[in-house]
Amino acid sequence: MSEVSLKSQTANALEKSNVSRYIQLASMFRKWVENGQWSVGSQIPTVDQLAKQCGVAGMTIRQALNILEKEGLIERFRAKGTFVRGKPQRNLWCEVHTDWNGLLMSRSDADISILSDTPNQTLDQSGFEVGNVVPAYRHLRRLHKRAGVPFLVADVFVDERLRGVIPEENFSKTTAMRLVSDLPGVKIVDARQYLTVDSADLETASMLDIALGGPIAKVQRLAVDTKGDLLLVANGLYRGDMVRIDMKLIK
Repeated sequence: MSEVSLKSQTANALEKSNVSRYIQLASMFRKWVENGQWSVGSQIPTVDQLAKQCGVAGMTIRQALNILEKEGLIERFRAKGTFVRGKPQRNLWCEVHTDWNGLLMSRSDADISILSDTPNQTLDQSGFEVGNVVPAYRHLRRLHKRAGVPFLVADVFVDERLRGVIPEENFSKTTAMRLVSDLPGVKIVDARQYLTVDSADLETASMLDIALGGPIAKVQRLAVDTKGDLLLVANGLYRGDMVRIDMKLIK
C-alpha cells in the first residue's frame, strides 16, 4: 500500500470516530507492535514521518507514543530514536461462559468488592425483551479483581423482595446468576445473556485500569422466575484485553 493511500485511509478512519485521535493512533500503533509490523527491537519511524504518514500533527503522534511508552511497549533514546521494547500482554484468562452451569461457576481466585449498595431502585420495562420488571430493585455495583488486577465492573439489580432471603455474604462471593439460582421457593425458568463490544468511557477506564477508549465487552444477564418476574439484571463491563468467550458448537 502506498504512503498516500495509507495516509488517506488513516485520516478517514480517524474522522469517523468521536474518540480522540491520539487514542485511536495509540490503538493502531499498539496493533502494529502486536502483529509484528513493528517488531520487537526494531526502530520505529520518527514523529515527523508518522505525522506525515497518518496525516496528523506531530503533537498528536507524540501523545499516542506517550501511551505506548507508559505501557512499556516502546523506549525512546536521545539522538538514537524510538525502539520497540515488547509486545502487549494478552492475558486471556477471563472467560465469559455461554451455558447455565458456567454462569453459576465462581472463580476461586477472584476478589469481589462492593463499591455501592443502593436500595429501592426502579428499572424501565421498555429496556427488556423478556420478563416483567418488579416494583423495586437493590442495586449493587461490584468490582471483580484477580491477583489485584481489575477485570470486571458490574451493576447488579436484585428484586428487593429477596432482601433477607439471599445471604449477605453471597454478594461478595458469588456470580450474579448464583445469587438467585438456589433460593428456596424460587425457580428460574428463563435466563438470557447478551454481549456487545464497546469502548471504555472515562469512568470505566479508571475503574478497570485501562486506556480511555480501550476495548470492553458489555454483558447483560437476566433471570426470570415462574411468575415472569425479572428477578435479576446484571450489567457487566469486562476488560477487552483479558476476556475470552468459549462456545462449544459440537458435543
